[in-house]
Amino acid sequence: MVKKSEPRPETAAPEGWLEWLIFQSRWIMAPFYLGLIVSLFVLLFKFMQELVHFVAIAVPSTEADIILGVLALIDLSLTANLVLIVIFSGYENFVSKIDPAGHPDWPEWMTQIDFAGLKQKLFASIVAISAVQVLKAFMKLGNVPDAAAAGTSDRYLFWLVGIHVVFVLSGLALAWTDKIGDAKKGH
Repeated sequence: MVKKSEPRPETAAPEGWLEWLIFQSRWIMAPFYLGLIVSLFVLLFKFMQELVHFVAIAVPSTEADIILGVLALIDLSLTANLVLIVIFSGYENFVSKIDPAGHPDWPEWMTQIDFAGLKQKLFASIVAISAVQVLKAFMKLGNVPDAAAAGTSDRYLFWLVGIHVVFVLSGLALAWTDKIGDAKKGH
C-alpha cells in the first residue's frame, strides 16, 4: 500500500505551518519505540540467562525453587508482552497507522487498540507482574533462617501486597472511569 503524502500548509497562513509542525512532531516518538524494541532484546537476553540457570539447577532443586524459577521466567515474559503492547499501540495511536496487509499471521488486536484499551492492557499487565512478584516473595518466606529475618520478610511482603492492592484498585478505577466515559458518549 502506498501512503499518500501529507499536504503541506499554505505559506499565507502562519497557523497552518504551526499545525503542520505540531502534526509532524508525532514522528519524534518513533525513536522511543525503536528504543523499546532494543529493550525487548535485553529482556530476551535476560530471559535466556534465567532459562539456562533454571535448567542447570532443576535436578537438585526443591519444588519451591522450581516454582520460583518458573515465576521468574513468567515475570520476564509478561514484561516483554507489556513492552510489545506499548510499541504497537503507541505507534498506531500516536505516530502512524500500520498496514497489516501482506501479513497473514498479524494479530487483529494490534491495529484495534485505542488509547483507553491501551491503558487497560497496561494496567492488567502491571497487575499481573505485581502478582508474580508477590507470589515470588511469598514462596521465599520458607527460606528465611531466623526470626529477625522473618520480621523483615513479613514487612517486605506486606509492602508488596499493599502495592499490588493499589495497582488492582487503580486498574478498577481506571476501567470504571472509562466505562462512565463510554456511557456518556453513547447518550
